[in-house]
Amino acid sequence: MKQLSLIDSLDLFLHYLAAQRRLALNTISAYQADLQSFFKSLPPSLDSPEQIKQSHLRLYLQQIHDRGCSSRSNARRLSAMRLFFRFLISEKLLSQDPSQGISLPKLKKTLPKSLSLLEVNRLLEAGTDQSPLNLRNTAMLHLLYATGLRVSELVKIPVAGVNMTAGYVRVIGKGSKERLVPFGDEARERIEYYLQSGRPQLLKARISDYLFVTNRGTGMTRLRFWQIIQESCLAKGITKQIRPHSLRHAFATHLVENGADLRSVQMMLGHTDIATTQIYTHVDISRLKSCHRKFHPRS
Repeated sequence: MKQLSLIDSLDLFLHYLAAQRRLALNTISAYQADLQSFFKSLPPSLDSPEQIKQSHLRLYLQQIHDRGCSSRSNARRLSAMRLFFRFLISEKLLSQDPSQGISLPKLKKTLPKSLSLLEVNRLLEAGTDQSPLNLRNTAMLHLLYATGLRVSELVKIPVAGVNMTAGYVRVIGKGSKERLVPFGDEARERIEYYLQSGRPQLLKARISDYLFVTNRGTGMTRLRFWQIIQESCLAKGITKQIRPHSLRHAFATHLVENGADLRSVQMMLGHTDIATTQIYTHVDISRLKSCHRKFHPRS
């Protein structure tokens, strides 16, 4: 059996994730970071996957747990290691899986952090700032809530990816999978206003394929737009702790609450497995329980 170093094994694994599993770059980077973190915990003399024992994994998981890492983080790291070892076994580069027999930590089910309809309306309400940057930010927020896109998908939309007449956006999502997501009149108006009065001023005669551009004429990073969401929430008096997916969760939650079928929501969100989308049925049930407790005489 051919003995590869840890670095070479990791390189092969990352190539497999990109070429065969067709995972998104962000997902591959997360796998890489988790595995590199584990490798750093190993004895310096250990340089081959074949030398890794179950005791090494258990010690590492205990160490990160003691440092305050959540059960969810531990479960993610163990999943990364399992996939890594199984890949090596399938390639006949490893004889035994050291992760076999290690159970995933029990995860507490948590509902997605979302925004209420009132909070969304407050976030999207028109302000007096008509600067090109604010026109862009407003259009992005409206389109994000109208479509439920991932922030990483939103910042990469090309101008050619938006059909203003038919009212839909063409998105390349996880695994390079394409989907069409509709949006309504309000989002269309905001995008049109930005295209007419904001984008040309930001570009200053420069050319860009991106729909949403910076004042340097380049595409925006997802980190920068995440900062814009936080800044916009604070400016509108929304103090709830929000996450990059908060508007995406609000989009799905409000659709389900208003009677949208789960399969349609799945397609718009770009979920491969409908089980991922089913979390929003739990959100709806939670709302119903709250309503029951409030109004039922014997609740």
